[in-house]
Amino acid sequence: MPTQDFLTAHSSILSFLVVAVGFLAFNLVLWWVIRPSRFSEEKNTTYECGENPTGSAWVQFNIRFYVFALIFVVFDVEAVFLLPWAVVFKKLGMLAFLEGLVFIGILAVALAYVWRKGDLEWVRAEDRA
Repeated sequence: MPTQDFLTAHSSILSFLVVAVGFLAFNLVLWWVIRPSRFSEEKNTTYECGENPTGSAWVQFNIRFYVFALIFVVFDVEAVFLLPWAVVFKKLGMLAFLEGLVFIGILAVALAYVWRKGDLEWVRAEDRA
């Protein structure tokens, strides 16, 4: 019976998940019950490293900087995967080499897409006019 074998093989994972979710739920309920609930105007203000807050909490910044940072992180992390591949691809043979080329090809297509979309420009053409 394949279902019984599956349950036997993965029972430790299931029990770990049950214990983890139970521990989390227990602690959340416990903290909700024992926490003090004294709200004040000072607690509801924006925290600025011990200084009195000035102005509103709405920070206006261009989303382009966030997108640029995400693109950098994605390509930086992908580049980390290339180092182990470059070290061992000779030992693994032609299949590993082809898999690496496919990976680099996907990265090249993604880079071309981001470049064509204009997300690598600090100031876009429509903002210059």
